Amino acid sequence: MTASRTVRLGLRENLGQFSLLVAVNAFVGAMVGLERSTLPIIGADDFGLGSKAAVLSFIVAFGLAKALTNLAAGSLADRVGRRRLLIIGWALALPVPLLIAVAPSWSVVVGANLLLGVNQGLTWSMTVVMKIDLVGPRRRGFALGLNEAVGYGGVALAAIVSGWLAADLAPRDVLVAAGAIVAVAALIVSALFVRDTAAHVALEQRGSDGADDERAPSLREALLHASWTSPDLRACSQAGLVNNLNDALAWGLVPLYLAAPGASIGAIGLVAGIYPAVWGLTQVATGAWSDRVGRKPLIVAGMLLQAGALGILAASGGRVGIAVVAAVLLGLGTALVYPTLIAAISDRVSPVARAPVVGVYRFWRDSGYVVGGLVAGVAADALGFAGAIALVAGLTAASGLWVALDLDRRARLPDRLARQPA
Repeated sequence: MTASRTVRLGLRENLGQFSLLVAVNAFVGAMVGLERSTLPIIGADDFGLGSKAAVLSFIVAFGLAKALTNLAAGSLADRVGRRRLLIIGWALALPVPLLIAVAPSWSVVVGANLLLGVNQGLTWSMTVVMKIDLVGPRRRGFALGLNEAVGYGGVALAAIVSGWLAADLAPRDVLVAAGAIVAVAALIVSALFVRDTAAHVALEQRGSDGADDERAPSLREALLHASWTSPDLRACSQAGLVNNLNDALAWGLVPLYLAAPGASIGAIGLVAGIYPAVWGLTQVATGAWSDRVGRKPLIVAGMLLQAGALGILAASGGRVGIAVVAAVLLGLGTALVYPTLIAAISDRVSPVARAPVVGVYRFWRDSGYVVGGLVAGVAADALGFAGAIALVAGLTAASGLWVALDLDRRARLPDRLARQPA
């Protein structure tokens, strides 16, 4: 049989593999969620770090590694294969809990987060791209919403459970044991059950208005196009960066902000988990909504809602009750933005260009962890917690206005960004 008769696009037609990839993405989220309520506290308590910039150095390392890995993964996806990159990503996660367990200094923990960044860059990128490959263009927003919902549901559950356990057990022990279990389980599932989606990409390309012999753009072409020459892609890339800038603040600074007036680690874990829980649970609806009403209105509204939530948090004085409200609003704003940005990128490029261009977008988005870790840490040392949060709120509002001015509301393919063979 030919590939066109044995391979079909669509959620229902590929429900088994799609569901499996959803489950794998829950493991991806859990791997990083374990650190949300524990690692900033470990840095301050176990390693005696007083500088906020020093504590947040693990987020800078994580973000740098993840951003560069996303960039490479997009270009390698077609040459190496999506499934192989997924398996490699999980293999690289195995040393992370061991390094944190034996770390004699904070620099070793930072090094472990470099590996975690590579793991996240490979595994999350491949689960995203493979789901897009399977469902085709008609339900792309829904697929991405479901993917991100489960991934950040994993982040939330891991953050809440690890915070709860760390209230009675040593936080480092909780992080190490749970991290090892997640990494081993995800590697086994990925290696034994996940199948590659290259044939689905080829089938969609034949059905698009592009030629069968088009080739994916080079890394340089994709980087230039998604970063600057296309206003649509440029607007999405900067919004992704700022979105993860404020996520870095929520990850690294908010636990310390809440701990300063005396919040317990259990309460900190609750706030740290509510934000990605709301984000995760509502993304299925927001992704599907963007399929009907368009991407731009949701992105602009989401960025402005995030800015408002951060303003409330800055004014809260670290009080847990107000922080819970801010976390809910921040999660709702992020849910409007997160799957919608990737869907907007995917709408505007041809199937063969998807992985490289999404890789560039994810490079800029996860560079937000680097920028956010630096900005939040330095600003907190200089301005205090509330000043740093207010600064990031202003940057987030400005990003939303940028999207309002630069992003075409229509879903179209302004430049197919695919090359004919020489």
